[in-house]
Amino acid sequence: MSIEGFAREYDFPFDSFQREACAALEAGRNALVCAPTGAGKTVVGEYAVWRALQTGGKAFYTTPLKALSNQKFGDFRQRHGPERIGLLTGDNAVNGEAPAVVMTTEVLRNMLYEGSPTLDGLRMVVLDEVHFLQDRYRGATWEEVIIHLPPSVRIAALSATLSNAGQFGDWLRSVRGPTDVVVEQVRPVPIEHRYFVGDTLFEMFVRDGRARKPNPAVRRIDEGVPRDARRRPGRGGARPRSYRRRSAYRPDRVDVVRRLAAEGMLPAITFIFSRAGCQDAVRRCVEAGVRLTDATERKEIRRVANERVAGLRDDDLEALGFETWRHALERGIAAHHAGMIPAFKETVEALFARALVKAVFATETLALGINMPARTVVIERLIKFNGERHELMTPGDHAQLTGRAGRRGKDEVGFGITLFQPDVPFERVASLAEGRSYPIASSFRPSYNMAVNLLASHSVEEAIRLLNLSFGQFMTDASLVQLTNKIEHNERFVAGYRERARCDLGDVDEYWALATKARAMRDERQVEARRSRNERVRRALSALPRGAVLKVQRGPRAGLVAVAEVRRGKHGEPQPVVITADRRMQRLAVRDFVDEPAIVGRVKVPAGDVRDKGLRHAVAQQLARVRAVDAPRAAAAAVPEPEAVLRARLEAHAVWSCPDRREHETWLDRIERLDAETARLRARVDRRGGSLARAFQRVLEILEDLGYVHEGAVTDRGARLARIYNESDLLVALAVDRGLLDGLEPPELAAVASCLVYETRIGEPEAIFTGERERRAFRSLMGIYRDVAAREEERSLALVREPDPGFAWRVHRWASGEDLADVVGEQDQLLPGDFVRWVKQVWDLLGQIAGVASEDVAANCRTAARAIYRGVVSVGSV
Repeated sequence: MSIEGFAREYDFPFDSFQREACAALEAGRNALVCAPTGAGKTVVGEYAVWRALQTGGKAFYTTPLKALSNQKFGDFRQRHGPERIGLLTGDNAVNGEAPAVVMTTEVLRNMLYEGSPTLDGLRMVVLDEVHFLQDRYRGATWEEVIIHLPPSVRIAALSATLSNAGQFGDWLRSVRGPTDVVVEQVRPVPIEHRYFVGDTLFEMFVRDGRARKPNPAVRRIDEGVPRDARRRPGRGGARPRSYRRRSAYRPDRVDVVRRLAAEGMLPAITFIFSRAGCQDAVRRCVEAGVRLTDATERKEIRRVANERVAGLRDDDLEALGFETWRHALERGIAAHHAGMIPAFKETVEALFARALVKAVFATETLALGINMPARTVVIERLIKFNGERHELMTPGDHAQLTGRAGRRGKDEVGFGITLFQPDVPFERVASLAEGRSYPIASSFRPSYNMAVNLLASHSVEEAIRLLNLSFGQFMTDASLVQLTNKIEHNERFVAGYRERARCDLGDVDEYWALATKARAMRDERQVEARRSRNERVRRALSALPRGAVLKVQRGPRAGLVAVAEVRRGKHGEPQPVVITADRRMQRLAVRDFVDEPAIVGRVKVPAGDVRDKGLRHAVAQQLARVRAVDAPRAAAAAVPEPEAVLRARLEAHAVWSCPDRREHETWLDRIERLDAETARLRARVDRRGGSLARAFQRVLEILEDLGYVHEGAVTDRGARLARIYNESDLLVALAVDRGLLDGLEPPELAAVASCLVYETRIGEPEAIFTGERERRAFRSLMGIYRDVAAREEERSLALVREPDPGFAWRVHRWASGEDLADVVGEQDQLLPGDFVRWVKQVWDLLGQIAGVASEDVAANCRTAARAIYRGVVSVGSV
């Protein structure tokens, strides 16, 4: 059972970080392993499984992605034998009671809440890609698992390099006990970064003595291209000519593949942040005649591709464009993205792993754990859409993508190539390539399902204690310690300042209170004076006649001008368009005037466009003859009596006459500023302290109002909610409890259920329902949503998502037995892979509803689930 015995099963020597992490598990401690992509950290997870099997216990290997679970399932079956390995992903359940089971993290979370007997004998849990903990929608699952696993279970948490690994390790120790944090920065296969500009492949960094610096040759090229290209065009606007010139430095996709083939840098993955872009790249390579395979390889590719889709009907293959896809594969070219059906993606993965497919165009989802090492990684764009806006990728994103480069045991070096970026300066590109690590943050928040599951076996107080064990609260508590230390630091300084501010002639606090009040009254008077002045200027500008001559009183526009017209700004502000003495056209604003403008003369402004040079010349000639007299300035407003009285009291105070008054005021001002900062810090402490507990209490209030919890105990309705694991968990439970699904036929049930999982993509057509009963059910569902959303808004929560009917008609027709080609058209916005993924989510939700609904509804759910899990949906993914 030694590490050496385990290591003999591998054909490469273990690195020190792998041995160190395995030793921690062998000694009964937890291990957090942070290492670059491709460094071999999964060896530690494989050791955890091996050790559990050797000692007669169970091991669970969890992943964030079903595709990664399927891949590890295949690896473990080959290593340990099919009878000892199981798979549980929601889609698939294979040998689920085996001593070693690969599963998605959500499956394990559900087991823990339900007290599944499958947990008996569990000794090791591997949390692969544990940095998924910060995922906005699913991240809380990882924290729930870590908190709720039995104390006897050891954890092997695997992640790419984290800059706050120590902090995360401290949290694991606080929750799970002794934990070794093992960090490896060095890759077994180093990456050399290149920058592809035009037809030249530059080294991104060069040596300057012992230091490494960005290549100055690239910097000179980058700086020599027009700067205004940094400004991107607005929506619907054409790109500036300079941007197009910069883009000319950007290599074509086909040229990149040919260059990599010529340089011996294949197999390669090119990351393109667009599914359509990936498909277009494959199409263009095929049309350009790119062929990367020989006759023997083409024959094997055809055999594998045919074998992988053997379960699909010919008409489905035709609808999926199988012949076109296979033709590209045989040339060694493929796309990989979520819009492809699992069978196609898995074929690409298998062929690429064998270096039969040599050029893959992929979206960034490929970088999330799927084992597809390449010799070269190409990044086409550094700016990506995050769901809300376009933004520059982080160093962590860059490291995750380029980490695919360099195959252990095959390549001496890997290559990370970035194509020329028209809108990102080279220095910024180089800084991304240099970045190695990124912090992990918590996305933990209480949900309705989590609340009822906690209360099913704990009191409210105990549930709050468990919530306070989360990494999110741990980080908050750490920041609270820093805030508290800052408050104490400020208070110590204030005490010292008070001593220095002390005056022998009088009470400085009393004096400063008078000074502060006088200052506030003066500031208020000046603000009111400015507001009144601005209002007078606005009225005067609005009433200016054409031809009026004004004297601009401040700024670079000072001097005589003639009014041509008065326009309105974005917020209705008057903005006179004027002509100057040097024949320029300008637009004035309130800020250009010290006081309301006076008309100091008149000129004749000819009819016509003020942009006309002749018109401006004629007006300027007249302006030159105007002899304006300065308008009289308004008299300064008198100081109000209350302010004058207060000022007199201040000047009569004993401290006023102190020769060190200025020094006293300096210290008093510092005290005032520090006191204000301390008050803000205290407010932050009050807001953050117990933030999760407050959110949990608000969730309980809603559950209490709706009958799922009563006086801290879970009701029968709450017990049903505890078995619904869905982002819209409460809406699902309310739909069942209020009879919204009663009387619906199986296709109608599938359609309504889809509204609780689907999210419409931009550009998809407006949703329609097939029948009136579906429409009525959806209207009722929207009523439930609006009620819950209003309750959440009252309590500053945002947990439920609005139901989306965009998939309803498709899943209705699929559940009714229609062919794939009739549901997903060739020119459809929804790609076949998306269709499969959403159908599987509907299938999963129907199964959950069947477990909590009445017998009639449950029977129809099971019928609907069987009807949609067919054909392309059931093929692939084990």
